[in-house]
Amino acid sequence: MKNHASLKEVQRDLFSNKTSCVKIVREFIHNISEKQHLNAFVEVFSDTALIKAKEVDDKIKNKNQGKLAGLVVGIKDNICYAKHTCTASSKILEGFISPYSSTVVDRLISEDAIIIGRLNCDEFAMGSSNENSYYGPVKNPINESYVSGGSSGGSASAVSANLCHLALGSDTGGSVRQPSAFCNLFGLKPTYGLVSRHGLISYASSFDQIGPIAKSIHDINKVMDVISGSDEFDNTCVGSLFGQQKISSQKRKRFAVLKDALEFNDLDSRIKKQFENFVKSLESSGHEINYISLPMLEYLVPCYYILTTAEASSNLARYDGIRFGFQSQDQCISSTRSLGFGNEVKRRILLGTYVLSEGYYDAYYIKAQKVRNLLQQSIKKILLKNDFIILPTTPNLPFKIGKKPVNPVKRYIEDIFTVQANLSGHPSFSFPYGDSIENGFKASIQIIGDFFKEREILNTVKNVL
Repeated sequence: MKNHASLKEVQRDLFSNKTSCVKIVREFIHNISEKQHLNAFVEVFSDTALIKAKEVDDKIKNKNQGKLAGLVVGIKDNICYAKHTCTASSKILEGFISPYSSTVVDRLISEDAIIIGRLNCDEFAMGSSNENSYYGPVKNPINESYVSGGSSGGSASAVSANLCHLALGSDTGGSVRQPSAFCNLFGLKPTYGLVSRHGLISYASSFDQIGPIAKSIHDINKVMDVISGSDEFDNTCVGSLFGQQKISSQKRKRFAVLKDALEFNDLDSRIKKQFENFVKSLESSGHEINYISLPMLEYLVPCYYILTTAEASSNLARYDGIRFGFQSQDQCISSTRSLGFGNEVKRRILLGTYVLSEGYYDAYYIKAQKVRNLLQQSIKKILLKNDFIILPTTPNLPFKIGKKPVNPVKRYIEDIFTVQANLSGHPSFSFPYGDSIENGFKASIQIIGDFFKEREILNTVKNVL
C-alpha cells in the first residue's frame, strides 16, 4: 500500500477518488497481519474500523466529512475506547472491557478519524524499552533486533512500520518522545492540562499527558487541534484549544542550550555531534544561542522516580481482582496482585509505598517536591530570557532487545533528558535530525517551550528543519 507522508496526502487521494477509507483500512489490517512479529498491536479493531471507514467514505461523498477524515489511528493500550478491551498491557487487567471512551478518542472519532486497534506498551506505562509488557517486547521496524523505546513503543513501532497513519501515546517521563526518537519519528508531550486525561489509565496523575506520534509535523498539528481543550471530566485540563494559540511573527528566536546535558558523561558522542551541528545551523540562520547551566539536572531522575512511584502506589491500589480484571484462583488480593503485576510495576509500587511511609515521607517525598518546585522556577527564569530550551531527546541510540542493564538505576538514567518537561509541566517536542548514525537510527532533539506554546514550537521546528 502507499505510505502516505501526511494526512494532507491521504485526503488528497480520498477527495480525488484515488482510494477510499475502506480500502486504506483493509490495507492497514493486511500490513498488521504481515508484520505481527513486530508485536506492535495487541488487538486490531477490524470490524469497528471498517464500519467507521464506510461511514467516513459516505460523508466524503456528501462533502460533510470531519477534519480528520481518513486518518487511521492506533491508540496505546492504556487509553480507553468504549466496548473495547483495554489492559495497560498488564495481566491484572486481563479481559477488561471499557464501559466508556476517553475524551481524546471521542474527539478523534467526532472528526472522522478511524481507530484501528490498541498498541503494546510497557505495563502501566512503566518502562523505556517496551520490554515490560505482559504481551512481550515490541521490535523496532528500523532494525528488528532493537527495542522500539517505551513506554509507548507499540505506538512508535506501528507508525514507523506503516501500520497506521498516527498513534496516540502517553508521556509520564518521556514515553512519547523517547520511542519517537528511537523510531525516527516526531512526538509531542503537550503542556500538562492541554489534553484531557479522562479515560487514560493513570500511572502518575500529576505527570501523565496524552500526545501524538507521527511521521509529520502537519499531522501532529491537525490532531492536537482536535484533542486539545478543556474537559468537564478532567478538572486539571485547563488549556484553551490548540488552534487558538497564537504564533509569533518574530523570525529570530532565542534558544537556550543546556550545557549540563552536553557535558553528561553517558551522552553518545555521535548524538552530541549531531546536536552541535543543529545548533550551528541555528546560528548560521541568525538565531540567538545562549548556553545556560541547570546544575540540578543530575537530581531530576531520582526526583522523578520518587514522585511518580508515590503516585503509582496510590493509583494502582484499585487493582485487586474483585471488581474487574484478573483474579487468582484463591481469590486472595495479595496473590492476585503478586501474580497480576509484572516485576517492574511491583518494584515501583514498593518504592512508592516506601517513600510515603512514616519516617521517610519528609526525607524523600517532601524533598522531591521541593526539587520539583525549584526546577519549575528555574525553567520559568530561563524562558523569560529565551524562547526555547533545546537538548538531545535521549543520551543513547536504541539498544538490542534483552540487552538493557540489569541494574534498574542504570536503566532509569536513560530518562535524564526527558523527565524535565514532565516535572515542570512544559510542552516538549522530539524530532529526528541529521543522517543515520548506526543501523538506520538517527539522533533526536527535543525543544521545550513555555506553557501552551505548542503551535509556536511546531512552527519553529518546521521552519528550521
